[in-house]
Amino acid sequence: MNEQSSFHMTPEEFRRRGREVVDWIADYWQRVESLPVLSQVRPGKVRAGLPSQPPAQGEPFEAILHDVETVILPGVTHWQSPNFFAFFPANASGPAVLGELLSAGLGVQGMLWATSPACTELETHVLDWLADMLGLPARFKSCGNGGGVIQDTASSASLCALLAARERATGYASNERGCDGRLVAYTSTQAHSSIEKAVKIAGLGRANLRLVEVDETFAMRPDALARRIEEDRAAGLLPCFVCATVGTTSSNAIDPLPEIGRVCREKGLWLHVDAAMSGTAAICPEFRQILNGVELADSFCVNPHKWMFTNFDCDCFYVADRAALIRTLSILPDYLKNKATESGAVIDYRDWHIQLGRRFRSLKLWFVIRSYGVAGLQHHVRRHVALAQDFARWVEESSSFVLSVRPPLNLVCFRHVRGDGLSSSLLERLNASGSLYLTHTTLNDRFTLRLCVGQTNTEERHVKRAWETICETAKELEKGGPV
Repeated sequence: MNEQSSFHMTPEEFRRRGREVVDWIADYWQRVESLPVLSQVRPGKVRAGLPSQPPAQGEPFEAILHDVETVILPGVTHWQSPNFFAFFPANASGPAVLGELLSAGLGVQGMLWATSPACTELETHVLDWLADMLGLPARFKSCGNGGGVIQDTASSASLCALLAARERATGYASNERGCDGRLVAYTSTQAHSSIEKAVKIAGLGRANLRLVEVDETFAMRPDALARRIEEDRAAGLLPCFVCATVGTTSSNAIDPLPEIGRVCREKGLWLHVDAAMSGTAAICPEFRQILNGVELADSFCVNPHKWMFTNFDCDCFYVADRAALIRTLSILPDYLKNKATESGAVIDYRDWHIQLGRRFRSLKLWFVIRSYGVAGLQHHVRRHVALAQDFARWVEESSSFVLSVRPPLNLVCFRHVRGDGLSSSLLERLNASGSLYLTHTTLNDRFTLRLCVGQTNTEERHVKRAWETICETAKELEKGGPV
């Protein structure tokens, strides 16, 4: 039972229980390496451990934490395990979690500058910092016509970019009358599925998304893009949007931005660059070439919640012309009108994304950048890339595995020489063991294993042990004959 008849947790109890939760998290981080990375529970197991009805009376906090340990934790896939090599990372860190806690405690709803000036101005400032850290052109900073905003994910950033492209292409008429079926968008066959979802939500329709052919490195072919645009224009359609990817999910492929950018400039299409995971590498000068050509883009996004030790969710979305985005998304009912907005001297981020409400997300990114410093972030990115390149070398030196493509950064795609069956069985056996977690893709019609090095606490010993486990498990499967 709570200590007050009002049922609220008192500041004194919050202080005590807060320490318990922070201690639990710190203990969890210390032991997470020993836990099965991929949750081993069967479907329905977590719900079976929960009462069918909510409690009529408040329960002791000890009971809640006990159920976290016994019911919730077994159903968690441990993204913060140093043995997590699946998908792309969604890493966290102490400074980020503490920044998130402070944000939750302040409870800010930062939809307008007036509803918390610090929420808006810190975000603008930190995103300008990040633009400089990544070497982005000045046109993406708030001092000019552009600027940045924190979205939840790259999916939302791509949708906002597509909406702005749609409106610019139609003279902002489709917001009034809807789409007429002529608008067309383009991305590569390797692009993230969020682009397909965006064209559906934006009203273009799946049939008006063109998946452009890729080269031997799985990067978009600019010549194929240009040809497709011309074919659609000849058919009376209205090409409006291209999404290029820096670091595709399947293979980490990097689309040639300079050539794609020139096509978009020549033909008047909005170019959005999705650098959700790999963009973080550009904080290191030696990797900054991955963003060559971004100066030709209309918008750009990167996710600090993937590889910059800032807990989910935090996507940094930049536009070169904020007026186009604001005109696309702005609605101003009477209850939101205020003197600051009417003065034109402030940013109201509610006009920069789909939702109205927004929390104080920039705090955690600010905490991370100040705590690590640019040098600290660079150190970890370089280390992750080096470890992935070591793993790729071990694959090349092996007689049992081959690389599916040369890894540009920290994702290694490889397969077993005996074919898809053994590669698939290997993945299933590895993930069932709980010792590590990998995911797969299909490249050149072959079942391909993916190992991404990017979790906050992954060290050389974890990558070496992963390789040893992969090799030992493969040998066991090889003894069984054809798979």
